[in-house]
Amino acid sequence: MTGNARPSVLIIEDDRNTAALVALYLERDGFQPLTAEDGEAGLALALKHRPVLVILDLMLPNMDGWEVCRQLRRHSEVPVIMLTARGEEIDRVAGLTLGADDYVVKPFSPRELVARVKAVLRRARAPEAPAETLLTHADVHLDLDKRRLAVGGRTVSLTPHEYALLETLMARPGRIFTREELLRGLYPAGDAVVIERVVDVHIGKLRQKIEPDPAKPRHILTVRGIGYRFADRQAPSGESPE
Repeated sequence: MTGNARPSVLIIEDDRNTAALVALYLERDGFQPLTAEDGEAGLALALKHRPVLVILDLMLPNMDGWEVCRQLRRHSEVPVIMLTARGEEIDRVAGLTLGADDYVVKPFSPRELVARVKAVLRRARAPEAPAETLLTHADVHLDLDKRRLAVGGRTVSLTPHEYALLETLMARPGRIFTREELLRGLYPAGDAVVIERVVDVHIGKLRQKIEPDPAKPRHILTVRGIGYRFADRQAPSGESPE
């Protein structure tokens, strides 16, 4: 990207009026909007142009937003804001655990949406370099420089939220994090309407990827009624895998 190039944001939305309005507000704030009216075209544009962020409607022709997000996450960690008329809790949880970074329900304020775009992009920037660049516990190795996880010598793929959650827990083994603390780390206050259950879903997915037996975890431990911690010793009574 040249010094004068504006960061591109891809809008995948089949309602032309909505897409045009969002594009107008993005342009006013210094972004270069790209638009697609169906899921297949949007996915192709995302992989070709590598935008800094994707605004993704769920109800799309040819390929719905769920599948677009799923396909994107196989190839890219580009931030995704889901845009939909459906606001049910189960939809928010499903979208966020697929790898979306925020969730906006229609009708919405274009100005607020642009503010959310900026907030998500701020979170996506590389964090301040930590004191340690390799976090290790037993056969779990998290390389912070390369943003790479290896378990038993095997490279394991993580979504951005799974990576952030695992880094938080591994960086302070033994420290108990409440669900609310973990939720604020993933979705800072005001940036997304989310619920604590999302943390449990992410933890479940992480356990599937790093635990020898996810039903009896040795690494990510539940502290009943409080939250989670990463193991630094044998779990005492009061902590469980459930």
